[in-house]
Amino acid sequence: MDNPLLENAPLPAFCRIRPEHVEPAIDQLLADGRKLIAELTAKADEATWETFVDPIEEEDDRLSRAWGPVSHLNSVMNSDELRAAYNACLPKLSDYASEVGQNPDLYRAYKRVSEQPGLNAAQRKMLENTLRDLHLAGVDLPPEKKTRYREISQELSSLTAKFAENVLDATNAWHKHLTDETRLAGLPASAKALARQHAKERELDGWVLTLDFPSFEPVMRYAEDRDLRREVYEAFTTRASDQGPHAGQWDNTEVMERILALRHEQAQLLGFGSYAELSLAPKMARSTDEVLAFLDDLAERSVARARGELDELKTFALTEHGVDDIQPWDLGYWSEKLRRHRYAISDEELKPYFPLEGVVHGMFAVAERLFGVRIEPADGVDTWHPDVRFYRILDEAGETRAQFFLDPFARRRKQGGAWMNGAVTRMKMAHRAQLPAAHLVCNFTPPVDGQPSLLTHREVETLFHEFGHGLHHMLTKVDYPPVAGIHGVPWDAVELPSQFMENWCWERESLDLFAAHWETGERIPEDLFRRMTAAKNFQSAMQMVRQLEFALFDFRIHMEYDPASGGRVYEILDDVRDRVAVLKPPATNRFAHGFSHIFSGGYAAGYYSYKWAEVLSADAFSLFEERGIFDPQSGHAFREQILEKGGSADAMELYVAFRGREPNTDALLRHSGIAA
Repeated sequence: MDNPLLENAPLPAFCRIRPEHVEPAIDQLLADGRKLIAELTAKADEATWETFVDPIEEEDDRLSRAWGPVSHLNSVMNSDELRAAYNACLPKLSDYASEVGQNPDLYRAYKRVSEQPGLNAAQRKMLENTLRDLHLAGVDLPPEKKTRYREISQELSSLTAKFAENVLDATNAWHKHLTDETRLAGLPASAKALARQHAKERELDGWVLTLDFPSFEPVMRYAEDRDLRREVYEAFTTRASDQGPHAGQWDNTEVMERILALRHEQAQLLGFGSYAELSLAPKMARSTDEVLAFLDDLAERSVARARGELDELKTFALTEHGVDDIQPWDLGYWSEKLRRHRYAISDEELKPYFPLEGVVHGMFAVAERLFGVRIEPADGVDTWHPDVRFYRILDEAGETRAQFFLDPFARRRKQGGAWMNGAVTRMKMAHRAQLPAAHLVCNFTPPVDGQPSLLTHREVETLFHEFGHGLHHMLTKVDYPPVAGIHGVPWDAVELPSQFMENWCWERESLDLFAAHWETGERIPEDLFRRMTAAKNFQSAMQMVRQLEFALFDFRIHMEYDPASGGRVYEILDDVRDRVAVLKPPATNRFAHGFSHIFSGGYAAGYYSYKWAEVLSADAFSLFEERGIFDPQSGHAFREQILEKGGSADAMELYVAFRGREPNTDALLRHSGIAA
C-alpha cells in the first residue's frame, strides 16, 4: 500500500491520510521497533550514544511521525472510520510502550551509556529522565506485576479515549432549534448570525444553538430568556452523564470509576501510596503536602474575597433589577450586567478591535520584538481543512527555524477547547536533521455574514496562550527529542511560556501592534483601554476559586482513592465546593463527567499545574514590568534560558538562570488584584 504515514517527509501529508492507512502503518512500525530493540539489546554491554541511543531515537521518531497525525486528525476531523482505526491501535501502542518500558536489557544499556564520559548536559538530562521513566514503567517489577502493569496501561489507554469520545458525541448530539427570535433577545448580532448559520447548515429555518463554546458562551452571558439559559446550562453541564437531555446515552460514570481504580492500582504496583504521588515523580512539586499547601494558601487568600464578590453581584441584581434569586445559569448573565454597570464595558464593545487576522499579525509582531525571530505565512503546504493556515518562523539570519499550522475555528466533529501539540520534534544527528513543527488549535467563531472572525479579549488571551506553548516547542535548540521543546519539561512548569505570553494582551504598547477596529482601522481609544484595564480584575477572586475547585478536586480524587469505597467523585467534589465554591450548582450538575483535562488529557493529579506555573509566569513578567515590556535583554534571556533549553535541564535551575532568583507569589496575587 502507498501509505503516507510511512513516508519520511518534512510534514504530514494530511489530505492523503485515510483510515485504512492507520493500522498497517502502526503494525509495521511496531514490528520495526521490536526488531531494532532486539538487535540493540543483544549488544547492551557495548552500547554507546551513537550505536544505541541515536538508532532508538530515530525509530521512536518514525512512530511519532506516523501516530501524531492520526491522533491529531482524530481530534480535529473526527469520523466513525478514523475513530475505529484510532481505537484499534491504542492497545497495540500501549502494549508496545509497556514492553519497551519494562525491558531490563534496555535499562542496562541506557545505564551503561549514562555512565560514559563526554556526554553534554542535555544528553545527561535525557538519560536521567529515561532511567526514571523506565522505573515508572515498571522495569523493576517481578514478572506477574509487569504483566498486570501492562494490562492496566492498555485498558487505561482505551478508557481515556472512550471518555473523550463520549464528551464529543454528547456535545455534538444536542442542539436547540428556535423559530421565535424573541427568545434570542439580548444576544449580540454576531451570536445570532452564528445561530442562523448553524440552522442553515442543518437545512432548518430560524436559529440553532449548540454546545460548542462560540454558541454556548453568548447564551450564558447575554440571553435575557432565563429558561433558555437554564436549558443550555443543563445540557452543557450534564454532557456524557446519567442526567440531562441525553441521560445515560454516553455516560462516563463507569469510565471515570474504572480510570481512577486503574490509576490507583498502577501507582500501588510501583510502590506509591496513591496516583497523586506517582504523578509528582517527574514534576517540580516535591510532595502531595507541598501541592495541597500551595492550593490551600491561595484559597486562604481568595475565598473570602470571592464570596464578597458574589454578595456584590446579588446586591446589584436585587437593588438595580429587583432579582433576588441567582442560580448558576444566571451567574454569567448578571456578572456581565454588573461589569457593564461598573466599568461601562462589554466584550461586544471590544470585539471589533480584535479581528482574527489583525490579532494573529500583531501576536507575531510581539514575538518578533521579544525573541528576535520573523514569522511569515507560507503557501503550498498540505492541511486537513480549508480554514487551516501555515507559517514559518525564521531566525535572525533568515533561516527557517520552525513551522506551524493554525486551525482557528469551531466546527462539527472537532474537539472543543484550545491546544498546541507537536507535529514534528527537533532532532539532529550526524546524518539527518529535522525542524520542529506544531499544531495550534482553537475554536473561535468563524466569519459570518461578511464579517471577519472577531475575538473576545479572552479569546485573544487564549490564542497568545497556545502560541506560547508553540514557541516553547518550536524555538528549542536541543537536538534530542525527549528533552527538546516541551518534552521533558515538568508538567507543572509547562504552562510557564503560555501564561507568560498572555501578559502582552493587556499592555498598551503591545495592543497597539494588533488591536485595530476591523472597519475603520482605529486603535483602541484611550478611554476604552482605561475601562478595559480597570475591569481586568473584575471577579478575579471568583475566577481564582473556580480554578482552585478544579485543582483541589482533581488532586484529591487521585490522592484519596480507596478501592473499598471507590472514586467518591461527587462526594469529594461537594466537599471541595463546600470549602471554596461561592455558588453551589444543582444536584444534577455533572461537571466531572466532561472534565477532559484529567480523564482524557495529561492533567490527572496535575491540574494544579495551571496555578503553579502562573506563579512562575507572573513572576517572570514582573521583570519586563521593571525593565520595559519589550526589553531586548530580558526577551533574549527568556528565549535562551526557557524557550531554547526546553526540558534539557532542571526547570527551577533554568528559571533562576533567567530571573536571577526563585519565584514568589507576590506578582500573581498583584496581577489578580488580590493582596499578597
